[in-house]
Amino acid sequence: MTDTAAKVVEPTPQLTVQEAPSSVRRRRLPHWGDATVAIAYIALAAFVMGPQWRNLDKAYLVNGGQDQTMWEWFFAFTAHAVSLFQSPLGTDLQNHPLGVNLMANTAMFGVSVPFAPVTLLFGATVTFVAALTAGLCGTAYAWYWLFRRELVESRFAAAIGGLFCGFAPAMVSHANGHPNFVVLFLLPLIAAQILRLTRSARWIRDGVVLGLLLALQIGFGEEPLLIFAIAFGLFALVYYARDPKAGLDAWRAVWRPLCLGGAIALSITGFALWWQFFGPQSYRHIDHGQMGNDLLAITQFPTQSFGGDLAPGQNVAINITEQNAYFGWPLLAVVAIAGVWLWRNKIARAATITAAVMIVVSLGAELKIGKDATGIELPWEWLGRVPLLESVLETRFAIAAIPAIAIVLILATERALRSNTVSTPWFAGLALALIPLTPTPLPVIDRSPTPEFFSAGSWREFTCGGSVVVVPLPGPVDARALRWQQAADFQFPIAGGYFVGPVGSEREGKYGPEDRSTALVLAKAQSSGQVPQLDAATRAAVFDDLRFWQADVVVLPQTNKRDVLKTTVDRLIGFPGRQVDDAWVWDVADCGH
Repeated sequence: MTDTAAKVVEPTPQLTVQEAPSSVRRRRLPHWGDATVAIAYIALAAFVMGPQWRNLDKAYLVNGGQDQTMWEWFFAFTAHAVSLFQSPLGTDLQNHPLGVNLMANTAMFGVSVPFAPVTLLFGATVTFVAALTAGLCGTAYAWYWLFRRELVESRFAAAIGGLFCGFAPAMVSHANGHPNFVVLFLLPLIAAQILRLTRSARWIRDGVVLGLLLALQIGFGEEPLLIFAIAFGLFALVYYARDPKAGLDAWRAVWRPLCLGGAIALSITGFALWWQFFGPQSYRHIDHGQMGNDLLAITQFPTQSFGGDLAPGQNVAINITEQNAYFGWPLLAVVAIAGVWLWRNKIARAATITAAVMIVVSLGAELKIGKDATGIELPWEWLGRVPLLESVLETRFAIAAIPAIAIVLILATERALRSNTVSTPWFAGLALALIPLTPTPLPVIDRSPTPEFFSAGSWREFTCGGSVVVVPLPGPVDARALRWQQAADFQFPIAGGYFVGPVGSEREGKYGPEDRSTALVLAKAQSSGQVPQLDAATRAAVFDDLRFWQADVVVLPQTNKRDVLKTTVDRLIGFPGRQVDDAWVWDVADCGH
């Protein structure tokens, strides 16, 4: 690489103990080009989330399973707790009477608490969709800002990088129901602050700012922060591999503000983190099983994209919300070519290696090709045993490759813009790589209405402080009862629910409540479509469960196999239910209203 080319590709010293040049500082001023980029990102985010915005009252993201219901409940409950000046960290409104540790779930207090007024005024759906929309465009713009500040002179090149970071397949996939993996705009700000530490003498001020950013990101999501920290550390190690003296100088500059920032973040979030790991209904870890990406997932186009519509591949993802590695073969080819082309550039080389390593880690403990196991062990076989990492879905490490890929793309784009010989083939290849990944609007369906028994307030006649047992019990497969509880303004607790909590003496994490006899019998009746054989021991276990749940009433709304479920509950409880509004009701507490 010539000296001139080096200046083009690396206009700003990165991860070095120097002041940013004056040209970089001047770029921080607002510019019409920045506004244009921001408007474009907002428009694309609105396009992706458009079907949900157009029908907030009824639309439901179909590919998110029960996640939208869970997240809306988290946002609604937090607003409810804040309005009553209560702690939102835990509650027994779900999983009564044991309750739920919401800090050990993805309650996302960094959004749910400040947006509590919005939730109270306009509803949890508005907060949920607004978070996803702002997450997509905000993350894109934050990375654009970082790239423009630290890497390239060209706004166009930086805009390409921000576009990919904000609307990569994994981002659009998680927008179906995981706002904690969409609202990621603090990560580039944290990266910028760490880079600032390498060239600033005001380490106390910079350490304080870093601590505040880390604390807020913990409120947005700890898992993305952990994955980002690992990838950023790997990037730094590769960057300094050939110049350890410069790496040591950088470490000397950053270790004090890093420690100060960590201490400040822990002082702000310490109690909440203690509650998460040691408080009521905390758990040690979640055993997700094998959740690595299939090798085919890396080369295929995502479901919700232009390429996915034209050339759908084999369904090898965990589900549509976890299409973390669907980069598509054209993008991989372009990045590989650009990585070789820019290999002498330290930043590009570090980014290329970081992306490759994160993708390999995301493949899990054993290589799978087209859902077929190969018997080839991969790094996750050992990494997955490390504390904290053991609860992470390994497929999500592919998300850490997104900004690394973006760095390679923008550096190559800026060099191509300054070249008369490679610009045409480069931009042709870039278009071939990115156009198939163009996201399509997220599909929605009409959500089922709230049963009149709850919306009309008839439940009040049957409750006196105990729980409402909905048939079948709410869980990860069907969590609609959480919406009905919201419609009643959280005036009663429910048995079961959709959350992560401990089970067994080992306190291992599980999605949904620990299975009890009644829940298993009802699930069997609904799945089989037949009333199961019931004996005296089964009926006795049912009454034990009702006492455990402190049940006031058992309610059967409209649901699949309703007649079978009604007959089953009649026989289990020993007397027939009576119809109230659109639900069958068994008054098991005789509250005497």
